[in-house]
Amino acid sequence: MSKAEAWFSHAATLLVGGTGVAYGWMRYFAKPLDEFAVVNHPWEPTTLHLHLLFAPLVIFACGLVWKKHVWERVVAGSRPRRKTGLLLFAVFAPMAATGYLIQVTTSDAWRQAWIVGHVATSVLWIAGYGLHQLLPRPSHGRSPRHSGTTRG
Repeated sequence: MSKAEAWFSHAATLLVGGTGVAYGWMRYFAKPLDEFAVVNHPWEPTTLHLHLLFAPLVIFACGLVWKKHVWERVVAGSRPRRKTGLLLFAVFAPMAATGYLIQVTTSDAWRQAWIVGHVATSVLWIAGYGLHQLLPRPSHGRSPRHSGTTRG
């Protein structure tokens, strides 16, 4: 994976994760100033719109790094940081699908189920992504074709 691809992935995850956490706090924990307010915080609608605007960036980033980062390591049997990588792989599809389903479901019961699923998988994604970045990278065994690329 190139440095540009890595930075794009980091930026996309930060933008989507940051707006998601901010929206969640505003929606579920902030107290409205006015008892008749429709939203708990004046920035709540804007934050949700930004989250929805940035979400495709994470989907694109995951597709971008799939072949050169994920699949290549799976085929090669690479072990370093594999548990966090597999966690990210496992929660990505449910996270993306539930995020989409929240937007298109008309039933309140189903929407609530998708919200719970989206929050749970998103928390796992953010924690797994952060841990994946913090774990030590191996400094040996790099093939020449990987020289000049970001490890991770």
